[in-house]
Amino acid sequence: MVEIEIQRLINDIKNGKISREKFGCVRQSKEPMKEFCEICLENGYEIYLGELFAYGQDMNDSKLRATNGGGSFEIDGWSDAFENLLEEILG
Repeated sequence: MVEIEIQRLINDIKNGKISREKFGCVRQSKEPMKEFCEICLENGYEIYLGELFAYGQDMNDSKLRATNGGGSFEIDGWSDAFENLLEEILG
């Protein structure tokens, strides 16, 4: 599952097994999620674009379900799951 691979990546970065600098170009990329996944795959982390997109969607969906019976609109101030991931990786 993508959650397991993401956590493995984060742990490996924190433990120095993979350099966070490898991901430094992602934010400037025209297709940052695709670039991120390509770097992950090149380094042995099975994080695919569709799964990463679905991971973010699932996170947002669960937030909506958690709002008193389910919200039908996006709530202001919620951040993007991929941006949160990059922030955790790149700081």
